Amino acid sequence: MTAIRSLAPLAALLVLAGCASSVKLDETPVESRTATSTTAPGAGATSGQTNQSQVARVDLGRQDNAAAVGRVVYFDFDSFVVKDEFRPVVEGNAKTLTSDRKKRVMVEGHTDERGGREYNLALGQKRAEAVVKSLTLLGVQDGQVEAVSYGEERPAASGSDESSWAKNRRAELKDR
Repeated sequence: MTAIRSLAPLAALLVLAGCASSVKLDETPVESRTATSTTAPGAGATSGQTNQSQVARVDLGRQDNAAAVGRVVYFDFDSFVVKDEFRPVVEGNAKTLTSDRKKRVMVEGHTDERGGREYNLALGQKRAEAVVKSLTLLGVQDGQVEAVSYGEERPAASGSDESSWAKNRRAELKDR
């Protein structure tokens, strides 16, 4: 019952944030997501075993939860969709920001060297805004986060191969 009460404000926030039109990501994302169920209904109910939760606990008492989960979100080629594998990064940083409303973060969007300068600046901005939107949906105030794009201008790795490009397709969260 307490889990339902704690999720109710988050659900209301997500509904309200979905109605907001402050961030326009007008292109269709490269990646589509569909819900699938991997367990049959009622599975494990007759086995007599107690199901253990697969949810990891987060210690809100820690001073720098964001540093523990990381500060970089990586993207697929030509995409600004925040992948599920980086959800813990976004959630950890959101918890840090919501627990300290005075803390401010700059989200820097980056791309690899492929594509024109203007295109890469626009893609970097969309990546930064996607992370900012994810943070605000988790309760971070608009004034705490700012999105900026550097396009291909500040690479994390030099080189013209896929491993270098993959490291450069990112959004970094930096304190201001």
